[in-house]
Amino acid sequence: MANTSSRTLRLLSLLQTHRYWQGGELAERLGVSVRTLRRDVDRLRELGYPVEAQRGVEGGYQLAAGAALPPLVIDDEEAVALAVGLQTAVLGAVEGIAESSVRALAKVVQVMPARLRHRVEALRTMTVPAGWDGQDATSVDPGVLTTVALACRNRERLRIAYTSADGTRTERHVEPHRLVRLGRRWYLVAYDLTRHDWRSFRVDRLVGPENTGARFRPRELPAADAADFVRAGLDNLPRPYRVEVLADAPASVARERIGRWCTVEEVDAGRCRIRMTTHSLDWPIMSLGVLGADFNVVHPPELLDRVHEWAARFQRA
Repeated sequence: MANTSSRTLRLLSLLQTHRYWQGGELAERLGVSVRTLRRDVDRLRELGYPVEAQRGVEGGYQLAAGAALPPLVIDDEEAVALAVGLQTAVLGAVEGIAESSVRALAKVVQVMPARLRHRVEALRTMTVPAGWDGQDATSVDPGVLTTVALACRNRERLRIAYTSADGTRTERHVEPHRLVRLGRRWYLVAYDLTRHDWRSFRVDRLVGPENTGARFRPRELPAADAADFVRAGLDNLPRPYRVEVLADAPASVARERIGRWCTVEEVDAGRCRIRMTTHSLDWPIMSLGVLGADFNVVHPPELLDRVHEWAARFQRA
């Protein structure tokens, strides 16, 4: 008979893979008496697992849904599938859960055996993700994200190589604060020990972040939160185009369909004003196509010219 701890884990694994177990069958699988099985079930309940019991000759046990999520027991195949699924969510396949997926992925990778890490890495490197354009969030390495996320959580200093917009590469020593996902990109908010100031770094421009093992006491961020800090920095960057469009669609519809890429203001019940700053005029056109409504270009005039080019191209198709 296995020791109590390993037997309890085995019992949990069986309950998670079978809707209902008769008591005698379950005890036989574990190699214990029905009385010992009852004690093991009570031990699982003390740990927070909602195990339901049915009395009688045909009585048995099943795992029910609880008020909280207790630790899970998963096999190798399930661990690999979980890590790959989280990587997909990290890259933005499911809107709204990317940041929580990074935290979960960091926890899974931290305790994953080396043999499983190799399998996950092989699947990642041999899979080609699809994106809207070359600057999509899919260019971010999930391994870099998990390394940075763990450093944020553990308050551990990092050494990074960072490539700026003009192509200059520098070595930085930073105290990581938070990861922020805005639009299609990830940003690391950190105190830069090299520049002696707070900075936000595009994660797709980070190379080989290394944990130093040195812990630090958190500093006060000069903003309401990390997302506000990143937004403030982006607003100060020069943008070649500031787009303004009047669309024949309710503001609520525009926010639901394209609100993550722009600012939407209500004009009246059936119209809204859409504003966006961008380096490319093609992206606003794609967004307005997703909106599926008539619109008038207010600014810039170059956008109207580009819309006419797209219209002619589609007309020829």
